[in-house]
Amino acid sequence: MNTLSLNHFSIRSLEIEKTTQFFTQLLGLTVGPRPEFPFPGVWLYNGPEDEWSNAVLHLIAIDKNDPNGLKQYLGERDPETLKGSGAVDHIAFFATGLEEKLQQLKALNIPYQERTVPVIKLHQIFLVDPNGIVIELNYPAHEKAALDAKQREQLK
Repeated sequence: MNTLSLNHFSIRSLEIEKTTQFFTQLLGLTVGPRPEFPFPGVWLYNGPEDEWSNAVLHLIAIDKNDPNGLKQYLGERDPETLKGSGAVDHIAFFATGLEEKLQQLKALNIPYQERTVPVIKLHQIFLVDPNGIVIELNYPAHEKAALDAKQREQLK
């Protein structure tokens, strides 16, 4: 049985300081830890900052002097489109059932990318919906490890 719940939403911001201040002052979110990514950003938490699942808003900063880390990790976006709803970068869900989801994506010929973020024990799938919105599915990393082990066994 697969489960799915909203994880976080992300905003690409050309005004990271102002955006951080807005959400911390207005909504009471707090700045907390963020894994090392190849681009600047801020994670804002609703609840204890020692639980990464409380990071409900991921602010993505654009390093104007070196945008390559962001381009390589999440793809390029025209800064002119980063106004209004165009600034929403992606919608992320917690999920279970990684193996079944990968089989489904392959069967439907839906392109996707995978990444693992070891520090928070998370395996990610990124795909694009018909409207061009990036959807991120976050699975427990142990599901990916079990799938890899199963595939190694099948190769023996």
